[in-house]
Parts: sequence; structure tokens; C-alpha cells
Amino acid sequence: MATETEVGELLHQRGWRTPFTVAERVNAWAALVSAIEHGYGDDIYEYTNDLYCRNWLHEAWLLLDEHVVQLWTPRIKALDARYKAATIDDDGQALEHFHRLPGPDLWWWRRHPRILTGDLGRSLRSAGAIGADPDTAWPSASWDYGTALRPR
Repeated sequence: MATETEVGELLHQRGWRTPFTVAERVNAWAALVSAIEHGYGDDIYEYTNDLYCRNWLHEAWLLLDEHVVQLWTPRIKALDARYKAATIDDDGQALEHFHRLPGPDLWWWRRHPRILTGDLGRSLRSAGAIGADPDTAWPSASWDYGTALRPR
């Protein structure tokens, strides 16, 4: 198993554009999850690009020292739970119209935002996605996703 620095370098050598750190990719995943919860404002191509931050974490987890994995796993699991609450599982049917889906173990590619707004919403709707408009969306950003989806 390898350190964060070694994993960042190794993944960079394998094609990632820079030797990312776990903190950078966790922060990117957190930012994406937050954007999805509030209504993702960019287009389909930015969205699919943004999903790759979770791919990096998946790849890194297979290589990292156990203590690093244990340190970051609770945060990633919490973000994954929020992502699942803010998205709809359609087995990737909408996204596959715009991007080749990776293997089934990369489950985040098989979901689309529950709130369909802007360019992303128009694209996904054109591919058959069903979601909510920002004004009527559930769950709203005021919900606490970590406590069984009950309002705060």
C-alpha cells in the first residue's frame, strides 16, 4: 500500500491530469454533491467531467495505506449518502446518451440529479430523465441527509 503522495503520483502517471491529493478530490466531491443538492448549474459535459473526482477516489482507495483509508472513509460515505439522496437511480439510462458509462462498480454514473435545472436538466430530460424543478424539489437543501432524511 502507498502513501497519499505516492498514490497521487502513480495515478498521475496512469493518466490523471495532476497528482491530486485525497483532500483535493474529497473537496471536489463535496462541492459537486452540494451543487447537485441545490440544482447543478453547468452543462452535461461539465457534469460528467465533475463525476470523475469520485472515480479518482475509487481508484486511490485500492492503493492507499489503510490508515489513510480509515481516516477519509467516514467523510466519503457521508458524501456518498448525500449524493444518493440528491440523485435518482436510473441505471445510467440518461447519462449514457452523453457519455460512455464505466463499469457497474462505479455506481455514481448510474444516477442523475433529482433537481433538473439549466443546461444539465434540459439535456437529461431530452434523454428521458425525470426529476423535479428547483422550486418543487425534494429533498431540499434544508434536510439533514445524515439522519435518515428527517428535517432539521
